[in-house]
Amino acid sequence: MRFIEGAAAQLPLLLIVAIAAGAISLMVTPFVRDRAIRRGLLDQPGARRVNTTAIPRGGGVAVAFSFIAVSGAFLVINQTLFVVPLTFLLERGELIALLGGGAVAAALGALDDRYDLRARWQLLGQVALALGAVWLGVIVTGVNSPFGQGRVPFSELFAIGFTVLWIVGMINSINFIDGLDGLSTGIAIIAALTLGALSLTTRIPQPLIATLCFILAGSLAGFLRWNFNPASIFTGTAGVTFVGYTLAVLAILGTAKIAVALLVLGVPIIDTFWIIVRRSLGGRSPFTPDRGHLHHRLLDLGLSHRQTVLLIYAICAALGAMSLVLSAVGQVYAFLGVLLGTGLALFLVARGGSGAEVTRPLTPGSYEPDPPAGHEDNAPL
Repeated sequence: MRFIEGAAAQLPLLLIVAIAAGAISLMVTPFVRDRAIRRGLLDQPGARRVNTTAIPRGGGVAVAFSFIAVSGAFLVINQTLFVVPLTFLLERGELIALLGGGAVAAALGALDDRYDLRARWQLLGQVALALGAVWLGVIVTGVNSPFGQGRVPFSELFAIGFTVLWIVGMINSINFIDGLDGLSTGIAIIAALTLGALSLTTRIPQPLIATLCFILAGSLAGFLRWNFNPASIFTGTAGVTFVGYTLAVLAILGTAKIAVALLVLGVPIIDTFWIIVRRSLGGRSPFTPDRGHLHHRLLDLGLSHRQTVLLIYAICAALGAMSLVLSAVGQVYAFLGVLLGTGLALFLVARGGSGAEVTRPLTPGSYEPDPPAGHEDNAPL
């Protein structure tokens, strides 16, 4: 791995924008929390949660506000100062998809935080959001061959379908792992920093993407102060939808980093995959709540709440480091190895644990995200 010429000189800029975003998020989150309390947007204690008191949700609004505000300000300033060379700037449609789409994503999630929308409407909104990004020019046109023989191009129709699946899948992967205080927030920080660092290498030189990734990481870090165990506010559907969408789009923009995102976000993606497989093989809906998630299994082994979160952080950080040193083909093989290894680990832990599961009936014709999108499920399901 080699960094581009001038990468060291850009480091102060990255720190400045990250700190600015973090400071805004840190200050705005208490305001969002107070508004949520006044409006009754609370996750009540229950058998499926660890929190013993009502905790406000919707904190992702602060993250979205910080990211969009700092990113917008930087782009305006850059037009005059040319901090990042114009040759590395994005197309107008791509910027609208990232910032405008991110705002829409947070708004859609906030609607669910307020009105507890049925899951089918949430899914419909996610698909519409992804199609809007495609229409604005954010699309995966191909992937690197897993056999190391160049790039595999996609047909137009397949590229659209793949991109929609990628964005919707990323949103729901973040949702599925959003089960402990600060877990999804910390994982997203690691992913954003990894994508940002990779964007400063000679492999994929994209200084603007790096700057935007560091702004996202800063926004999340400021929020993590209030979201880490014991959390005083949950990210909510607003945060899950915004973070999942933004990470998915950042992984696509410019030169697609799909394999990198797959590896660094391997824990939530693979956890989602195996949960769906296990439930389907058991004859149940893939969205039926149970205690089969990786973080639940770790809790069953006796790890504390914080120990579980920090261990998963460490795994994600290790995968992020691997993505920086491996070739594109190596990243694909590493992801497949983690996929199989995680499946085996979950199987062995399940055999050694209680294996108890709790389900509850759903209304006909509906499914429930696991748990409801963005509502932290801090207890065994």
